[in-house]
Formats: sequence, C-alpha cells, structure tokens
Amino acid sequence: MKTILVDNTEIATNHSAGQRSPGLMWLGGYRSDMEGTKAVELEAYAKEHGLSCTRHDYSGHGKSGGAFVEGTISKWLHQSLSVFEQLTFGPQILVGSSMGAWIALRMIEELAKAGHSNRVAGLLLLAPAPDFTLELMEPQLTDAQKSDLNTKGYYEEPTPYGPDPNVFTKELFDDGRANRVMGRSIDTHCPVHIIQGKQDPDVPWQHAQRLYELMSKDDASITYVPDGDHRLSRTEDIALMKRVLDDMILQIGM
Repeated sequence: MKTILVDNTEIATNHSAGQRSPGLMWLGGYRSDMEGTKAVELEAYAKEHGLSCTRHDYSGHGKSGGAFVEGTISKWLHQSLSVFEQLTFGPQILVGSSMGAWIALRMIEELAKAGHSNRVAGLLLLAPAPDFTLELMEPQLTDAQKSDLNTKGYYEEPTPYGPDPNVFTKELFDDGRANRVMGRSIDTHCPVHIIQGKQDPDVPWQHAQRLYELMSKDDASITYVPDGDHRLSRTEDIALMKRVLDDMILQIGM
C-alpha cells in the first residue's frame, strides 16, 4: 500500500504494474473500500492477464485519512483523478461499482475537458448508482430526515452492509446536484458495459436501464443478472465480471 497526498489528505492506494494494455482502475462504492471482494478479484484478474491494476480508498473510507462525513462526490472525484494521474499510465478501463460508477462517469467528463479522453479505453459499471442522491434518495426522504438535513446538516439510517449507520449530509445532496450526469445524453467515447442485478434492493434495475438509454448504442451494452443483488460479489457474479472484461479487452484490441 502507498499513500498519496490530495489536498492535505492521505489517500491510501494499491497499484500493481503490468506489461500489457489497457490497465484497470477500481472505483468503489459508498462506504466500501479497496479490500472488497470485487476489487481484490479485479486485481487478481489483472495479474493473471499481465495488466496493471490501481485501487484506492476515498477519504473517510478504508485506510485513507479524512472524515467520512466531510466527503462529497466532488472531493472523491478529485481524489480519484489525482490517483489516476499519479499512478496510472496509458489507456485504462475504469471499473466502477455503485457510487464508483458515478465517479467514473464524472472522470470521463473531466478528462475530456482536459483533452485526455484517450486515457480511458472502456467503462465497466457494476450496479451503477449515478445521481443516487437526487434520483434515488431525495424522492424517498421522510419528513424526519428532511428536518435532520435542515437542522443538523445530516441524517443517519441503518445499513445491512455493516454495524454503523450510513450518514448522509446536506452537503452531499447539494454537491450531488452539481455533479449530475443523467440529465442529458452521455457520450463516453469508449465501450461501456453495465452489469445490473434484477433483485438489487438499493439501485433498482430501472435506474441502470435509464443510464443505458442515455448512452450511445454504438458503445454501450447491458447485462441483467436475474437473481443478482447490489453487491454482485458471488462467485458467479465475479465470473461474469471477468468474462465481460475479456470481451471488452478483445473489443478494444490492445
């Protein structure tokens, strides 16, 4: 593990070198870390195929510094771009899980603005949750949660993914609007494959379908897992992820 400093915050990273292109970059979900099953399996796949693999923890996640409640999409995006610029070389496939898919889509936009669209060779989006604060959460907020956001600046809710409650801040919601990607057509300039579980309790499959429909059909494809949940971490889910990567790398032709 290596740490890099981004805006005075230590960001934990893990980079394994490879001899072939493209490299793989993992972008995790909300409150997940780079030691999760999919991230570790991605690195194993990369090593098996002679590819580089780059993982990191956002601030407030895993082994990185910073307070979780101070995190926003903009901050985690900036950290991810910093990791990308400092640790990766040549074209990369961005593999984004849940919120990480949102980060990946915003990275595409920012890299295009900087004239570096050629650095992204493809996108693999797992249970993608772009715009989740605006599209998935705001319509479901209770009066008590709205009151907490306005008075305390945050609200908490239990999660099945760990013992501590999820904390959602007003700043996260406000910043989410500024980073919205699903209000317009999306042109990634590279192949995109979405994998979505039909039994996902957190991100409805209809959300992934909407995302797919916003993309150029020349570039995008989607696979539904009929009994898949949000984690998509079962043996068969990991095998599907690796098969999609096989096909994507073949399509890219590097």
